[in-house]
Amino acid sequence: MNIPETYDYLVRARRNLWTALERVPDEVLSLKLLDGDRFHCIKDLVFHVVATEDFWIREEILREQPVRQTISALKDTKGGPVFGGSPLEMLLDYWRLVEQSTLAYLPTLDDGELKRVVTVHDRPGQRFTVDGLLWNVMFHEMRHTSQMTVLLRTQGIKPPALDLYYYLPIAAASA
Repeated sequence: MNIPETYDYLVRARRNLWTALERVPDEVLSLKLLDGDRFHCIKDLVFHVVATEDFWIREEILREQPVRQTISALKDTKGGPVFGGSPLEMLLDYWRLVEQSTLAYLPTLDDGELKRVVTVHDRPGQRFTVDGLLWNVMFHEMRHTSQMTVLLRTQGIKPPALDLYYYLPIAAASA
């Protein structure tokens, strides 16, 4: 699989995740299930996944204003365990906007763009290829959406199946 194909899988899996999250009672999505410094609830993880994509693609790769800056409720946030009281729909709207931005960018990928080196603006000396950063964004989402599904299970809620297997095309039988 390549980057556009993998991102397409993520988009389709997201739809199932979003539908599932919209059916979960808000008190479950806001419930403190984690004891870390950065994430306490499922909504914190939702924000983190989308903000990470927004940061790496918009801010670092494209050197553009992050989508987050266009949403008044998110404009000044630094993240962290603060989203339990936020409406899920606002977080999903943010995710949709970031996804649209990424989908507009992906068709521009060519060998030169994938090999382009990006110097992280706030971490002098850290340099990565666009290819590596895009794979990082996609694997990051896979890891954290898996966390969300486990947290849903701990609350007795059956999560959607997000494994790639469920999104692969059926191969034709060989003769």
